[in-house]
This record gives sequence, structure tokens and C-alpha cells, in this order.
Amino acid sequence: MLPFLDRFATCRAAVIGDLILDCYLHGDVSRISPEAPVPVVRSLSEKSVPGGAANVVANLATLGVLVDVVGLTGVDGARDQLLNLLHDHGRVDVSGVIAVDGRPTTRKLRVLGAHQQIVRVDQEDTSPFGEEVEDRLVAAAFAAIEPADVVILSDYGKGALSERVLRAIIGRCNAARKEVLVDPKRLDLTAYRGASILTPNRKELSAATRLPCESDAEATAAAARAQEMSGANILLTRSEKGMSFFSAGNAPIHLATVAQDVFDVSGAGDTVIAVLAASLAAQLSIRDAMKMANHAAGIVVAKVGTATVTLDELHASLASEMASPSVNDGRHVGLAEAAALRWAWAKEKLTVGVANGCFDLLHPGHISLIRQAAETCDRLIMALNSDESVRRLKGPSRPVQDEIARAAVIGAIKGVSAVVLFDEDTPLELLKVLQPDILVKGADYTEDTVVGADIVKARGGRVVLANLSPGQSTTKLISKAEIPARAGAKG
Repeated sequence: MLPFLDRFATCRAAVIGDLILDCYLHGDVSRISPEAPVPVVRSLSEKSVPGGAANVVANLATLGVLVDVVGLTGVDGARDQLLNLLHDHGRVDVSGVIAVDGRPTTRKLRVLGAHQQIVRVDQEDTSPFGEEVEDRLVAAAFAAIEPADVVILSDYGKGALSERVLRAIIGRCNAARKEVLVDPKRLDLTAYRGASILTPNRKELSAATRLPCESDAEATAAAARAQEMSGANILLTRSEKGMSFFSAGNAPIHLATVAQDVFDVSGAGDTVIAVLAASLAAQLSIRDAMKMANHAAGIVVAKVGTATVTLDELHASLASEMASPSVNDGRHVGLAEAAALRWAWAKEKLTVGVANGCFDLLHPGHISLIRQAAETCDRLIMALNSDESVRRLKGPSRPVQDEIARAAVIGAIKGVSAVVLFDEDTPLELLKVLQPDILVKGADYTEDTVVGADIVKARGGRVVLANLSPGQSTTKLISKAEIPARAGAKG
């Protein structure tokens, strides 16, 4: 792990804004309804995740940051579900989340078929809150600001951050000399005057300033107008063009995107502001904080739906800059280097596959599986159980060959790009780090019994079941070797 990533655990952030429960219904679409020209979705699974300001909280907590969250919900099951989800992500204090009777917790239901969004159903009430609720919200915000290293305002236009509330919170941050970052959704940026940094995307900045911001020159002009309106520095996210930072009196900082496969941009702005804020709280420079946020955005847009970025994923993406994508020689590497290679290859638009097993005494069945695996991808990482793992699975007499020998033999096979060992009984933790595009197992498994299949499929990857070579097994080889050995001993 890169040393500065450990600093996140020492940081504390206050997140104030519109809390949303994002729900996803995944289904199968195979026909059109006879009642109307719309697709019929057969429900397969449902999943709920924190959204809006709650997604910012989840991203921070996943990185190890201590988070105080302030916002409004209804008095309903969606509130309970949302708070439980936030607790699951890490160190989150939800005592500042105020329940308001008579209004629903904001909930967005997305219906997806074949990974494509078909419809979104919103449950919300964005009418103004009364002064009594605003007073409670401000009091909770002040309590969260006091111990915070950084403050984030996540404005999704759902009513929590009224102009009165914004003025009170930003004023308190300024008085306490706390840096306050804002993800802005409203067109009038003067409402955020006094904030340290605004983080709009291109569409939001153009809408607020009524200026185009496609080219660097246009972005600079639009950012200057936004600075006049808000008095804040501007961190502009520019999709395929990366991100740019504009501060008064300084040259802009432009970073190219690191995203390779853009699968879903939902919540990417939440990840950017969370990682940027955590990095600034950890005393990184604005350029380094941007770099961290840029890598995090590149990771999260490759995932389905609203998602977070883990420390391992962030470390692997940052480390990939130091790895050479030309490596393809079957070398034995550690997990950190394997992850770096995986993301370096991704930047070259190369598909990465993983196959795993003990591979003790190599036989034709192993060779066949490895060749089939290599044919499915551009780069193949072979994950081998360590000696200790093999002993737990196969017994004290195994493996016959130690892990170094096994890694050398497997790495010498044509089509193997790298070999990595894992100590656990299954490769689950390794797969969480590597996030391969393709996972290969033998056809004696079914897709639903392959460890890590859900991880690969969640980011649009696939599971391949390789054909088996009948009659081939390491156990049979050992048995054959033991028979003549016993016969020789008798003679």
C-alpha cells in the first residue's frame, strides 16, 4: 500500500446534503408487453446502495475516513435501510440524520435489463422544509463541522440545502477556517459564495454560466465566470477529457482521464469530491489530490451503478502508472505488482483473464485449461494456491512441488502473462483486488459455484468454463508413482 493512503484513517469529514437511497432492479428482457409497446422485465435481483450525499459518505468511509453525516430522511423503511448501509461501509456517525415525519426518504429505483437502464422511478418530495426543520439541520451541521478536517456539501436539489442553510453552514466553515467543498446542482452559483472549491461537471458548469466548456479555452472562460459568481476555486470534471482545476491568479491544472471502460457514470461525481476531500484532509497538494480523484473516477465508472472505490483498487490504479504494460513473460509477481500490471494492461485496452488452482504436478488437463484460458483474453494471470493453502485443502503430504517450482513451471507455459500466489483457501480476496475481465474455471463447476463470479460479472466481465481432459488428475499421477515405489521396496 502506498504510504499516503494510510493517512485517510486519521482524517475526519463532515458530509451535509441530500441523502438518497439508490435501488437497482436487475432483470431479463426477452419480449415486448402485449398491453403496450414496452419491454417486459423479469425480475432477477434487487440491490440498494447509498446515493447522493450518502454515496459521498460511503466513498469516504470505504477509504477509512471517519465521517459525520448530516441530512434529512422520512420516517420509513427506506431510512432504516439507508442508515444500515452507511454503517456497513465503515466509521459513520449518523446522529445528524434528521427524520421528518410526513415526507418520504428520497429513493430512486432503476430498472435494468442486460445492464441497460430501462426506466427510473423516483420517490421524493422537494418542497421547502419549514424553519424548525432547517434550524435542526443547521444545529446538526454545526456539531459535525467542529471536529471535521474537511466539510463537503452535496447538493442534489432535494431540499436539504436551502439558501438559508447554505449561508449558515458556509459562514460557520469560514469562521472556523474549515475547507468546504461543494458538489453544486443549482444554476445560481452565488448561493455557494464563500465555499473553497466547487466540483461541477461540464454540463453543470455550462448550465450555470451559459457558456460552452468543451475546449481548454472554453473551460477556462466558463470557470472564470463561475469564480466570479461564487468566489470559489473550480474543479471541473470533463468526462473523456479528464479534469481541470482553476484557481484565481494561477495557471489551470489539467489531468487527462485514466478511465478505460466507461460502464456507468452514476455517482462518479460523488467519488471525485469524496476522494478529493479525503486527500486534502490528508495534507496532499491539490495536484496530488486531483490525481487521486482522477484515478478513483476511472475505477468507479467501470462498475455497474452507484459504487465506491476501495483502498486496494486505488492503490492498484496508482501503481499501474509505474508498471510496464509490455510485461507478458509469465513472471512470478506479488499481488501488488499483479494488480499494477492488470491496470497497466487495461490502459492499453487489453482484456485480462484469471485462472486459479493448485497446479501441483502438471498434466495434459492443466495444459488444456491454461491454453483455453489464454484464448479468452489478451493477458492471462495464473493464480496459484500457496504451499500452506494446498496443505489445508489437500492434506499434509501435498504439494509435491513447492510454490516456487509450481510458479516457475506454470509461468513457462505459452499464453501465461504472469503468476501470482494466494494464501487463502479461495481466490476471492485476490479477485477483489485484480478485478479481471474474464474468470476461467474447469467445466466441472457451474457458473453460480465459481468463487468470484459475482465480482467479475458485476463490472461487465464474464465467466468461462473450460472443457476438461478426461482421466487427468494430480491424484492419479501420485498414485501411479506410489505403486512402483512400494513394489521396489518389497523386492
